Amino acid sequence: MNRLLFGDNLKWLRDRNIFPDASVDLVYLDPPFNSNANYNVLFKEASGEASQAQFHAFTDTWEWTADVDATYAEFVDNCPNAGVVELIGALKKFLKTSPMMAYLAMMAPRLVELHRILKPTGSLYLHCDPTASHYLRLVLDSVFGVKNFRNEIIWKRTSAHSDPKRWGRVHDVLLLYATAEPYWNPVYQAYDEQYIQDKYRHTDSRGTYRLDNLTAAGTTAGDSCKPEGDGRRTHHVGIAHQTDGQGIGGSRSLQDEALSEGIPEDSNPHH
Repeated sequence: MNRLLFGDNLKWLRDRNIFPDASVDLVYLDPPFNSNANYNVLFKEASGEASQAQFHAFTDTWEWTADVDATYAEFVDNCPNAGVVELIGALKKFLKTSPMMAYLAMMAPRLVELHRILKPTGSLYLHCDPTASHYLRLVLDSVFGVKNFRNEIIWKRTSAHSDPKRWGRVHDVLLLYATAEPYWNPVYQAYDEQYIQDKYRHTDSRGTYRLDNLTAAGTTAGDSCKPEGDGRRTHHVGIAHQTDGQGIGGSRSLQDEALSEGIPEDSNPHH
């Protein structure tokens, strides 16, 4: 029977009548990302069209408050995993009472409870982004054990583009952990034939492929926009991406020259 539990998930997770030890096969969580943004719930009209009605769901902005301090103290005093307590204490010494530490103080007790309820054959997928993924992985290592880390999955959310004063934000991260050696079920799903005909319209000795763009939008002038190849990449059906021609923000010859001189691609040549 499917069940929807409403309210603070930590309260439900700690209820052993609802979630006994080793009772869950799979956990997927998509928690707040510490994105410093507000999120609203949107509605639709009976016709299916978007409605103007909405209400504020939650604020993904974290700060160290008296409630957070109490949650942190309760967790440190009562968590049965000494390694997690040691790590969280070390992170607090480094991060102080920063927004990031407030976020981790919220996440840590929930991850401990999720580990408790997973079966020995269970797996956990945590969806996050680069804002906090490096800290969350440390916490998960302490909860599950380093050897039970399975994969960091990069979810490409958009094509290459420019963001102000930084590389473009193009991906999210999914961290996969298991409570023990999992049984892996290979999953194969063939492309729809019409999709292949529409998208994969080129053929070479390795099979059918499509062309994709590696350049940022608006890159139209300068030497960096004069690739030796055609500035595109090939994506074969069943084959990993390969690059031919221009990379992101610079031609292959310029990149090779920079690398041979030991110049990082994000360095400022005027310094």
